[in-house]
Amino acid sequence: MALRDQLKVMVVDDMSTSRGLILQALDAMGVRQVAYAVDGQSAQTMLEKAPVHLVISDYNMPGMDGLQLLHALRKSPKTQRAGFILITGRADKEIIETGKKLGMNNFIKKPFTPQDLRNCIEAVVGRL
Repeated sequence: MALRDQLKVMVVDDMSTSRGLILQALDAMGVRQVAYAVDGQSAQTMLEKAPVHLVISDYNMPGMDGLQLLHALRKSPKTQRAGFILITGRADKEIIETGKKLGMNNFIKKPFTPQDLRNCIEAVVGRL
């Protein structure tokens, strides 16, 4: 069975357009086990109940940003081992460094192509 058939992914983005583009790209890659959340708090709650292999999260969200979500996930035994990719429009050195310290596996800067996203994901989980 191919990795893409087993991989469970959670997409976290408050913007429906961005979320839709990511979900569409994952579908085109053949990744079918995909859940999504519209903010960090609901993602954290959902992930505690049903952990995934990979979280793809926007950085800039109201309430709990992507780095705060990453920090919360790394503190929980149920979610601490999930891969984490941060999506950001501003890949400031400070954001990336903080992400790395918190255990971020990779990041991708907006705007990106579906192939960019695939390369980013494969760098974390292996070849789809």
